Amino acid sequence: MLTIEQALVDRIVAHARADHPDEACGVVAGPAGSDRPVRFVAMTNAERSPTFYRFDSMEQLRVWREMDDRDEEPVVIYHSHTATEAYPSRTDVSYASEPNAHYVLVSTRDADDVEFRSYRIVDGEVTEEEVTVVESYSQVK
Repeated sequence: MLTIEQALVDRIVAHARADHPDEACGVVAGPAGSDRPVRFVAMTNAERSPTFYRFDSMEQLRVWREMDDRDEEPVVIYHSHTATEAYPSRTDVSYASEPNAHYVLVSTRDADDVEFRSYRIVDGEVTEEEVTVVESYSQVK
């Protein structure tokens, strides 16, 4: 299960809508060993495509080094789908390389509806998980 603060959900959705009609992508980092996303990092879709995303390799290297320096890990890896449901494509599954991450997808196909879903992707197997949105982690025991 992914527990995430409303402010982070809002930032992910805003990034997805701002980059539409291209797919948006990024990371929410958290303390190593925890399952709590904290630090929002919007990234550039190097493909600039409405049907595909790829982190810019130099930006990804910088962000992952920054996480290492801060003793963080990628708790959430997110991207958007612009014309389809928020479900991982075969390409998404093939690129999923962080077995401990929550893979969040946001669909921007409907401007009036937010489709925000989370998955675990391990060894090519996709498992949807529940998402609990809280105002603050202080509400979570």
